[in-house]
Amino acid sequence: MRFAKFAPLALALLAGPLAARNEPAPAAAPAKAPPPRLVVVISVDQFSADLFAQYRNRFTGGFKRLLDGAVFPAGFQSHAATETCPGHSTIMTGDRPARTGIIANDWYEWTSPRPGSVYCAEDPSKGPAGNYVASDIHLRVPTLGERMKDADPDVRTVSVAGKDRAAIMMGGHKVDQIWFWRDGKGFISYGGRAEPAAVTAANAAAKAEIARPGAAFVEPDWCKPIDRAIVANGQTVGAGKFERPANSEGKWKASPAFDSAIVGLATAMVRDMKLGHGKSTDVLTIGASATDYVGHTYGTEGSEMCIQLANLDQTLGKLFAALDKTGVDYVVALTADHGGNDIPERERERAMPMAERVALALSPKTVGAGIAKDMGLSGRILYGVTNGDVWIDPKITGDQRAKVLAAAVAHYRADPQVAAVFTQADIADVPMPDGPPETWTLLQRERASFDPARSGDFVVFLKPRITAIPPGDYPGAVATHGSPWDYDRRVPILFWRKGMKGFEQPFSIETVDIAPTLAGVLGFAIKPGEMDGRCLDLDNGTGSTCP
Repeated sequence: MRFAKFAPLALALLAGPLAARNEPAPAAAPAKAPPPRLVVVISVDQFSADLFAQYRNRFTGGFKRLLDGAVFPAGFQSHAATETCPGHSTIMTGDRPARTGIIANDWYEWTSPRPGSVYCAEDPSKGPAGNYVASDIHLRVPTLGERMKDADPDVRTVSVAGKDRAAIMMGGHKVDQIWFWRDGKGFISYGGRAEPAAVTAANAAAKAEIARPGAAFVEPDWCKPIDRAIVANGQTVGAGKFERPANSEGKWKASPAFDSAIVGLATAMVRDMKLGHGKSTDVLTIGASATDYVGHTYGTEGSEMCIQLANLDQTLGKLFAALDKTGVDYVVALTADHGGNDIPERERERAMPMAERVALALSPKTVGAGIAKDMGLSGRILYGVTNGDVWIDPKITGDQRAKVLAAAVAHYRADPQVAAVFTQADIADVPMPDGPPETWTLLQRERASFDPARSGDFVVFLKPRITAIPPGDYPGAVATHGSPWDYDRRVPILFWRKGMKGFEQPFSIETVDIAPTLAGVLGFAIKPGEMDGRCLDLDNGTGSTCP
């Protein structure tokens, strides 16, 4: 009877080891794929997550291929300064603007060799603002390509873009070839660099195309439902097909033709330099800039943007087909530097009655003039932008400066178009944010853009759907970006490599995650804390592409 009482326990103890011996051994982790021979990173300027969602089921070319890879539709340029230069500075560095130092497209420096406004991609000691010299000196951190090149001098890095700030911020400080468009000149580089045959040919073709009148682009049937003319800030947009007169460089840039020239040059550089066929992995970054020019010139929800993205899809398809023909094992990452907002005139017709343009009276120059009059001051006292950083003239000091700051902050906070105003002290007191970027407060978003040596004395944020282009101001542009709101922060992030098992992850990630993710694919070590971003595992299985 005593044995019977404990028999079940005895049997269980005996059966345990036997059962364990009969279980199959855990499957070994799959071997990690060898590193690709070429890294291709593409930034589509102003390609918002909203545009991606709107047109993703229409793509048949390059975007369609990327949809077979790792798809992150809720990527974030998580900072508040959603402009071209800060956004591009995050993609290949893995760092937010607070760390890259690129807090805006332009800022004010009063002790620089040329006191006043400084462009993010210039050396102010080398020339006047009207004829600036492009430079990487303001970027404070290395790119992934630079890190790879420091570890292995045989790594080659190439950067091609429609804007110098895109090429420089993604290419970094140590680029073998860097080419960007300069109005009236074509694709240029830093001084003293020899022009490769590919650039000579690209410039000749582009200049010949600009010199000719441009015929209308074919409009896909699926673009026709939104093809409707509307007057935006005195200009008729919404039903254009990119017809242009001869010698209209600006209209050529704000069309699919510009991206064709940019991507065409990048493709030729791959061919001529035999990228991916060298001793080590090579890096190619491409800044496709036309979508931004289209967005600014026509808005994001008319026939123009629809036709632009249909053509960019095919242009990217040609790039990937050319890369396939090289036989090189390559990995692609595609994202955007920021999102964008449509014209308020069209938004009001589409259930958004609160959409409007900012009042001209909110410009720092105008606000400053009123404060100066009240305080008996002479000359301009405020500099900056209506939606972003504002600087107080350095000649104003002490108690007077504190009074100007208090008056300016109070004025902006009282305006019905303003959502928030933060001073440098407000921003500096906030720790660097973490966690899902969609949960960050406005102050946290600004903290990710803040640099005490470069940022303004205070920052102004307009309310959602307030376009920071006043009525009648800024001829040639009807829409913009640059706000801390998610329509300007959200961008798609896509990865593709031949043979990978694709997946889609709807949870949010950041553009600062791109560089450490590519480093993981390459097996290139990044020390903890060296980048703000994290490695994303692109292996849709039990393996991992991260360390």
